[in-house]
Amino acid sequence: MPELPEVETTRSGIAPSLLGQRVREVIVRQRRLRWPITAGFEAAVRGRVVTSVERRAKYILIGFDSGTAIVHLGMSGSLRILDPATPLLTHDHWDIVLGSGRALRFHDPRRFGSLLFTQVDPHRHPLLAGLAPEPLSDAFDADYLYRVSRRRKVAVKLFIMNSQVVVGVGNIYASESLFRAGIAPRRMAGRLTSEQCARLVRAIKDVLRAAVRAGGTTLRDYVNADGTPGYFSQRLFVYERAELPCRRCRTPIRQFVQGQRSTYWCPTCQK
Repeated sequence: MPELPEVETTRSGIAPSLLGQRVREVIVRQRRLRWPITAGFEAAVRGRVVTSVERRAKYILIGFDSGTAIVHLGMSGSLRILDPATPLLTHDHWDIVLGSGRALRFHDPRRFGSLLFTQVDPHRHPLLAGLAPEPLSDAFDADYLYRVSRRRKVAVKLFIMNSQVVVGVGNIYASESLFRAGIAPRRMAGRLTSEQCARLVRAIKDVLRAAVRAGGTTLRDYVNADGTPGYFSQRLFVYERAELPCRRCRTPIRQFVQGQRSTYWCPTCQK
């Protein structure tokens, strides 16, 4: 599933082609995504100007002078800027054609992605209103993580993947951040010391920033806005490296299932 760095890479990739452009046409080929695309979406944005392209958690917010499209890539979705005459693939579900002659096209084989439209503040939408701080923001710091983790009897990896604690730290980046912080994924969140919280916050920010610079992580389906893969997978220390030697200490990386997701860790480097 595309995580925060992949979504941010997509946002920054499509923004220059969208901002200030007037929508010439909207073509919806498949309305049945995770939630149905409302029948009035085409009329709501046709002829309107794109005023902003932002991200909140794993959602891309495309602002028009008539409202905001809330886009989620789901498990296999991608957004690309291309010539609208580009031959269609089987799972190309919608296009927003711009006055420039280019188009924003959404491709999603599994159809777990979504396209919603709101005419009110998107941050008050039910999908966004209850979200926790952004991990790269000043609001997410060591004091915050220490405070919200007190008395929590949940494993730290599951804790930092909870969008009511911090948004956008998915499975790949949780494993990598815990490795960098030297914290075992099974450690109870409530037992983290203030110093461990500081290390973990620093690691999360460093890992996410590095992944954004690398264009995200391509393991299976993800490509960015120009169709190229992300390259952070070449820098992973533990994720999907089970039984391979740790890049630091040479101990074999271990894997186990945690919250129905695979967790990877080094038993020597992480305590």
